[in-house]
Amino acid sequence: MAEWNAYYHNEEEDEDQEEGEESGGIYFKFTGRDSLVFLVDASKEMFIKGENDEPSNFDMTMQCVRSVYTSKIISNHRDLVALVFYGVEQSKNPRNSFKHVYVYHDLDEPGAKRVQDVEALRGDKGARLAEETLGCGGEAETSLGDALWCCSNLYSDIKLRLSHKRLMLFTCRDQPHAGDSARDRQARTKAGDLKETGVVIDLMHLTRPGGFDVSLFFRDVVSHQDDEDELGLQLEPSRKLEDLQKRVQAKEQKKRTLARYGHGMNVAVGVYATAVTTRKPPPVRLNRETNEAVRSKTRTFHTQTGSLLLPSEVKKAQMYGEKQIVMEKDEVDSMKKFEDPGLHLIGFKPMDKLKLHHHIRPSVFLYPEEEQITGSACLFNALLKRCSERQVFAVCRYIPRRNHPPRFVALVPQVEVLDQGPIQITPPGFNAIFIPFADDIRTLDLPPCPGANSLQVQKMKEIVSKIRFKYKSDSFENPVIQQHFRNLEALALDMMAPENIEDFIMPKVEQMDRRLGPLAQEFRDLVYPAGYDPDSKPASKRKPADGGGGADKKPKVELQEADLRHHIEHGTIGKLTVPVLKDACKQFGVRTTGTKKQELIDALKSDFF
Repeated sequence: MAEWNAYYHNEEEDEDQEEGEESGGIYFKFTGRDSLVFLVDASKEMFIKGENDEPSNFDMTMQCVRSVYTSKIISNHRDLVALVFYGVEQSKNPRNSFKHVYVYHDLDEPGAKRVQDVEALRGDKGARLAEETLGCGGEAETSLGDALWCCSNLYSDIKLRLSHKRLMLFTCRDQPHAGDSARDRQARTKAGDLKETGVVIDLMHLTRPGGFDVSLFFRDVVSHQDDEDELGLQLEPSRKLEDLQKRVQAKEQKKRTLARYGHGMNVAVGVYATAVTTRKPPPVRLNRETNEAVRSKTRTFHTQTGSLLLPSEVKKAQMYGEKQIVMEKDEVDSMKKFEDPGLHLIGFKPMDKLKLHHHIRPSVFLYPEEEQITGSACLFNALLKRCSERQVFAVCRYIPRRNHPPRFVALVPQVEVLDQGPIQITPPGFNAIFIPFADDIRTLDLPPCPGANSLQVQKMKEIVSKIRFKYKSDSFENPVIQQHFRNLEALALDMMAPENIEDFIMPKVEQMDRRLGPLAQEFRDLVYPAGYDPDSKPASKRKPADGGGGADKKPKVELQEADLRHHIEHGTIGKLTVPVLKDACKQFGVRTTGTKKQELIDALKSDFF
């Protein structure tokens, strides 16, 4: 029988998941695929370069599209993406129903060939290729309504289930039809039809001479979202590639809740993971001959008879003393369940009571869910404002999922921060910080160490002040992950060699030495004795051996049969180590089914009694 606690899932791994599982709380599971359509204006205004030979709006758009393609391949390869140009001379779309609309990529999974196609449209060579292939940069007639209608057909032709549908419109013209009211009305009507089918339309407007006025046309085209600003878009156009990439990334990234709580409660909140450990994707096992993916299945067999066991025939057991406690799966589930998932307020504490060592795992973010319970946003904002003004945090009992143990969390208020854009930098809400129980706190018995004198402390202060820098977590990428994806990208795109990556966590030794100057040597002279070199390796010590041979090995102690019976009868066999138990099995010819300690003990008990 398996240990009963082996049924418990790893709690830390479960919390890293971005999607909640269905349970006693209100959870939403997204089973469909995400879809994203890039609708790009290819008129001549998009190909005008900026000052100081800055890239054109079309070139910046292609760089963003390529970046999203590669990120989708790495993180969500099953998502669907498409690339459509409008305002071109050539026409290519399903059934060729729309003029001056060119479907460059159908709505399908991204791949290496698509990345290469988009890469070929970048730079001056890409502009010439786009002019030859698509007829870009001319005086072609523009009908945004036909382009939106074509995108609608792309969605309707997909037979797969789609969980999120988004359309990103890239243009630098605030009046695409030059004041033609009939075409404006047609585009607004088609945009409304798309939004009724669940398609979210985002405007990625780019800079142009004279500025970009959203209110002239696009205010009625884009999607209005409650969690964004008034128009569902940023009023200022993107002038640089970095700004455009940030906006595309903010729209393209999924904003899914881990869970939603609100049933039988006064406030409904959504729980979001703000920091999740990035891991390399697991390897896929392939058939050696066909290269097709293979599926693995696990079966449980009886150790003595070899018969196949059904899930209902497997029970859980735990050794308590010398007795094996056997439990059914339902009993184990009932032991794990405390309450339904949710948050229960316990009280408030001053912010100075929350210490740095109380952070034992990444926090989650709470945001109100007005659609679930009306009035949640008002009450949530009032609590957030009051906690922020009084500098207190809320202590809550938190059960994330069904059959999960309760945790203590500290809800730390976080106010909204905007830049000059105004673009939201920090959203308003509560950071739920997991705080330890009394059982989790350890008392360390540290050995006494000599203290530093005032000169040594002052010298170290000077060193610290010299090598301080501004830290931002988003400035440091995992070099192992980046190198792994660069290698995959090189293989997929048939590159000669992968792109070099910069290891940002490698200390800049030369720069640190220049900043410190003689301070490092002065600190060594104050701390270490004269003539001591901390960089030198200590000499290895060898034990003296008689007769020129090596040190004698510890003789193996054989366990007598009487001693083994004594341990079994008095229940002290568990104190023996695994090597001793293995030697005893070999010595007395006892056959074992495994190498774990409990399996060895069971085999010895069954053989002697």
